[in-house]
Amino acid sequence: MVVVHLYGRLRRYAPDPRPDRESVVQVAPRPGQTVRTTLEQLGIQPQEVFHIFLNGVLLATGNSMAPWLGHQGSVACASDRSKALDTPLQPGDRVGLFARDMSLLVV
Repeated sequence: MVVVHLYGRLRRYAPDPRPDRESVVQVAPRPGQTVRTTLEQLGIQPQEVFHIFLNGVLLATGNSMAPWLGHQGSVACASDRSKALDTPLQPGDRVGLFARDMSLLVV
């Protein structure tokens, strides 16, 4: 399984979106599974996602400062999100998806 943690407004895609519950979805990986296909499975539009973490590492962010600061693990910013969205996923991966209302400071 791929475990997807949803934060901010993305919690509405979880089975139980209440703020006092964990907003976690388990997705059975398919051959060729990527971050993009996982978003599609969950019904989430890519533009709704501001930060993407994969196994605890920042994969993509809408924060334009992350690449400039050389944030470790940040491979994509707002202008190059397709690279991050096309990242393959494996069973056991943990994906963290943050909505714009859960923006992070990246230092």
